[in-house]
Amino acid sequence: MKVTPEKLCLWRLLKICLVLNIHRCSSEKAKAAALSFMPILSWLPSYPVKKYLFSDVVSGLSTGVVQLPQGLAYAMLAAVPPVYGLYSSFYPVLLYTFFGTSRHISVGTFAVISLMIGGVAVREAPDSMFMNINATGSNASDAINVELRDKSRVQVAVMVTTLAGLIQVTCLNHCLLRFGFVAIYLTEPLVRGFTTAASMHVVISQLKYLLGVETQRYSGFLSAIYSVKAVLSRITSTNIATFLLGLGCIIFLYVIKVLNERFKKKLPIPIPGEIIVVIVSTGISYGLSLSKEYKVHVVGNIPTGLRPPAAPNISLLPNLVTDSFAIAIVGFSMDVSLAKIFALKHGYSVDGNQELIALGLCNFISSFFQTFAVTCSMSRSLVQESTGGKTQIAGLLASLLVLVVVVAVGFVFEPLPQTALAAIIMVNLIGMFKQFRDIPSLWRTSKIELAIWVIAFIASVLLGLDYGLLVAVTFAILTVIYRTQSPKTSILGHVANTGLYCDVDEYEEAAEYEGIKIFHSNSSVYFANSDLYVNSLKEKTGLNPEHLQAARKAQKKRKEKTNSNRSSPLKICAKVGRCLSFVYPNFELCQQVKYTLIHGDSEEAVFLEPFSTVHSIILDWTSATFIDSVGAKVIKEYAAVDVRVVIAGCNSKMETGNKRYDRTLLKVLV
Repeated sequence: MKVTPEKLCLWRLLKICLVLNIHRCSSEKAKAAALSFMPILSWLPSYPVKKYLFSDVVSGLSTGVVQLPQGLAYAMLAAVPPVYGLYSSFYPVLLYTFFGTSRHISVGTFAVISLMIGGVAVREAPDSMFMNINATGSNASDAINVELRDKSRVQVAVMVTTLAGLIQVTCLNHCLLRFGFVAIYLTEPLVRGFTTAASMHVVISQLKYLLGVETQRYSGFLSAIYSVKAVLSRITSTNIATFLLGLGCIIFLYVIKVLNERFKKKLPIPIPGEIIVVIVSTGISYGLSLSKEYKVHVVGNIPTGLRPPAAPNISLLPNLVTDSFAIAIVGFSMDVSLAKIFALKHGYSVDGNQELIALGLCNFISSFFQTFAVTCSMSRSLVQESTGGKTQIAGLLASLLVLVVVVAVGFVFEPLPQTALAAIIMVNLIGMFKQFRDIPSLWRTSKIELAIWVIAFIASVLLGLDYGLLVAVTFAILTVIYRTQSPKTSILGHVANTGLYCDVDEYEEAAEYEGIKIFHSNSSVYFANSDLYVNSLKEKTGLNPEHLQAARKAQKKRKEKTNSNRSSPLKICAKVGRCLSFVYPNFELCQQVKYTLIHGDSEEAVFLEPFSTVHSIILDWTSATFIDSVGAKVIKEYAAVDVRVVIAGCNSKMETGNKRYDRTLLKVLV
């Protein structure tokens, strides 16, 4: 075939267009992927500076002022030196600005996550491993090599954070445990019961700092009870100066919190009670030499500057997988729930999977700079939102404020009393304890959800947060099984002059069709509830195939004796069942109806008297998502006694499954 110059030119033009189209598609896909992975690229170019910048600056500074003392305080919960709380208040917050989709949540240190980190750190690096053999002091801290202990606990915290971030980015996002699956069982009652228990652990852990007593830190089973017992055993050695200072800080912070709540509409920004407590208590501690004169425990050395990146200690990995998984799930749960709350309030959407990636990257990348695991905080997020924050520029400015402290003025906070930080932690948890109000409301609305809340709380208090979460999730799964195992069934009737079919026991207007029973179940049917389903079907329809079959056999024998002299049986063609139309409530269009076409024994149909006026049963499966062999079994049982079974609302997947069991199933469009 001869190729002309015109054809060659056309071919080249087509090839160029094809290449350009491929490149255009590739660039579009790359752009979409980049915008999805780094959402800041989608909103920063169109950022309205004049409209948003001032609000974001005010919000960022206000949030940073709260972020700073909370970072110092929550480091105590994580069982690491305070400076690591500052690191954790800088790197993750900075990273979330680029990868997060929420405009209002404040990522950083959080009491529950910090406590879980601290529990793991204490378990893997207990005080008993770092006892000074030659120690002579009477103080318990003198007998411990604190520097070596803290170094080991930091390594544990960093490794847990690395692994938790990796789990969030990879396993939770790309494996079977995607956003929807995890969220199903982390129900609101479970999360609220769990966080209430975690708050209880936090308060108990801070009692020794509030009272100024030396006790061992416990983790694991019954750790809360052991901690309270240890504090009570040393109550007589309470440091009065420490207690009075801490009590004063608690009273002041509580009053400020009440004022901020009562006058939040009149105040341009909330009164920064935490930073006031930090500054004033630091000044008092420095001026009165509380550490030397009154033995008040202070924060101590805060090194200036940032630490160089370092790889985590991989040798710790085998013992930390379970804890990291629990921390990853709790952190993700808190992040997404708060992000959705603020998104709903302000009319925008958040991407759950991208939030998971963002939080995972914040934890994973930051861990190389010696941080511990973070998530969002309700208190800081409320500050960021209530002070006018419009975007994560506010979070960026908050992280920069923390950076200034770390790089330049961190040493100023070295005289800060630990009891003041304990006061900050305790007062910030008041909102968590208000979740006890859930109990009476759940009692009125749902006993099962109340049970989930109570089990999550009790298990987490007694068994520790990791095993408590496991028990709570397991119990939540069991409640799902229980609910599907005990379905609600009813007989439906038609409401005149409407397309509605309602429970005849609940609605007087609902009337049954003569000879037809419409049986409804609010659950799927499978092996766990099949017996209950079949028994309820027999009871409510008044048709028991076994009884009917036995009665018909007895009647048949009597008929055979009566007609024993008959020379030949009468041949009659089989009946053809009628197709029944079924219109569902709240459906605009008629639905597909599946039914079985039953051919009865014509001889018996003519010569045997019926034992029931019901000739057809409609199984309403609109609420079912899957049906096992029970469906075919029921059909065959009723077919044996010449009762038609019509399956309504059966989706194509369920229809295919039932055809494997019974080839007589036909599909009809009504």
